[in-house]
Amino acid sequence: MKMMFATLLLVAGLLPAHASEITLRETPSLAAAVQRGALPPVGQRAPREPLVVDLEARGRVIGRQGGDVRTLSAQVRDLRYVTVNSYTRLVGYDEKLVLRPDLAASYTVEEGRIFTFTLREGHRWSDGHPFTTDDFRYYWEEIANSKQLMPSGPPEVFYVDGKLPVFEVLDAQRFRYTWDKPNPRFLPHLAQPGKVFIYAPAHYLKQFNAKFRDEADLRKLVAEAKVRGWPALHNRKDDQYENSNPDMPVLTPWRVVTKGPASRYVFERNPYYHRFDVSGQQLPYVDRMLVDIAAGGLIVAKTNAGETDLQGRGLAMVDAGVLKEGEKLNHYRTLLWPYARGSAYTLFPNLNTSDPEFRKLNRDKRWREALSLGIDRRLINNALLFGLGKAAGNTVLPGSQFYSEENAKRYVTFDPKRANALLDSLGLVGRDSLGFRLLPDGRRLEVLVEVNGGENDMLDALQLIGETWKEIGIKLIAKPQDRAILRQRSYLGQTVVVMSTGLDNAIPTQDMPPTELAPVQQDNYAWPKWGQYIETKGKAGEPCDMGEAEALLKAYESWRNTDNETVKADAWRAMLANHAENLWSIGTVSGELQPIVVSDKLRNVPVKATFAWEPTSLIGVYRVDEFFMVE
Repeated sequence: MKMMFATLLLVAGLLPAHASEITLRETPSLAAAVQRGALPPVGQRAPREPLVVDLEARGRVIGRQGGDVRTLSAQVRDLRYVTVNSYTRLVGYDEKLVLRPDLAASYTVEEGRIFTFTLREGHRWSDGHPFTTDDFRYYWEEIANSKQLMPSGPPEVFYVDGKLPVFEVLDAQRFRYTWDKPNPRFLPHLAQPGKVFIYAPAHYLKQFNAKFRDEADLRKLVAEAKVRGWPALHNRKDDQYENSNPDMPVLTPWRVVTKGPASRYVFERNPYYHRFDVSGQQLPYVDRMLVDIAAGGLIVAKTNAGETDLQGRGLAMVDAGVLKEGEKLNHYRTLLWPYARGSAYTLFPNLNTSDPEFRKLNRDKRWREALSLGIDRRLINNALLFGLGKAAGNTVLPGSQFYSEENAKRYVTFDPKRANALLDSLGLVGRDSLGFRLLPDGRRLEVLVEVNGGENDMLDALQLIGETWKEIGIKLIAKPQDRAILRQRSYLGQTVVVMSTGLDNAIPTQDMPPTELAPVQQDNYAWPKWGQYIETKGKAGEPCDMGEAEALLKAYESWRNTDNETVKADAWRAMLANHAENLWSIGTVSGELQPIVVSDKLRNVPVKATFAWEPTSLIGVYRVDEFFMVE
């Protein structure tokens, strides 16, 4: 079967203009279904202009179709990481962090404010229904702007100076968003690892929408689902991210077919996937992804025993020695990728905490500086990073265009004498019989540091920090929490200090939004209430009321309101310098490595690569759909 393509887009760039046809080859595991008429042949399943990847141009090889890949997850909600790692986006980053069309065949940007997208003609959802601009219309009109489904309105990225764009459907393949002013966040938002869907399968979801479904029929579905109304039912069924609904059509390389609860979740290949290799084989190469649910504390042991083919989540640098020991016996290799986040172990004093004494302290830079100077980062580096890291604040990494040695080294030297002097200047001079300082209200100066209970290395880091804080009269109490509970406590202002990881994106370009650096998101443990205020447009939370933090908002706005590369770069530098000076978060060490365990049978996995939540979408930009199994 031969098909003509007007344009063949590659992950690494464009195929030479003279390449105008490839021969499509049927996937062996789908051949029987095609033969009995249960599935159209590959020539009818492929878009007219699929995305064709040139593996050899990126130092990889053309693979073989078939086989299963096993992986481990600590909990069912971690099934979302299959979506993250599959990394199928309207527009996404390639390995060099350049934005490329993916689901879109092409796009144009005019004046930084007019975004026109063209879809691939003949592209289909995993159930075979056409993927067209109607799916974008449905999202915009029936979800994002529905008072029942999204009471707070469309996601914040759609607002520029408080105004929404004009959305237009031009035809079945073309649609457009037009703002009055530039929206430089829009494309990077589409490429991020989180919930970035600005489309939805209209043909599937309309059956759960009161606007399109008979009221009596819908009431039956609501009763069967045991939810309060059709909006709750619609939101439950509309799941392109968490993989909790096997009936949901997807555009990703694999679709979940297991209905929970289960100990193993099976993801089968999407027969309508839009990517092909130059030999005409439809991706993904692997037929199935098998996700086994295992307790977080067992993931290292199970990986060491060879019970997974591809594993990154649940492993940390401290596990590298154990993992290396099992390589030969259990036929896997342990890759060590640089982890591109600002700091491995980062303290976030909550500037919005409801505890009045600690609210006052956390807002005083002298207190934050004392906490930082009271940490011996050499101990953490040697114990948890095998001496391979370095003392550094929570900032971007060397190699980033915005890296500054001055920013990285500010306030990171272990100096208990200076820390004690700063604490004395705060009036914390009283001591109890054990030598711990006293708060003005008479309480012992006990700092409750909350942390995700599944991060054992962070608990180890807190133990080391607690030892040196004793020298400056501070008692550290570590409190492990379930991640969801920890976040909820933070949102409510109940946390005093949280330990978590540093900047998710420590290798930014000027075109990537500096959102993490500004108090605009409640997910930041340093200022959850300020973030709530921005995200809810003033309906919840607290307005930012510290001048140094307000300067971050101004710099962020300067980045948001321009398409000038120099202005955007200047905003990044100003915000990073502000963070280094004010210690909104207290970094410890950087330069950690992430173990990636790969079965000897799994090929096309890069030996050297960068691991990060953002912008690499964990391992997503390295195209897991191109990995393949050998017999």
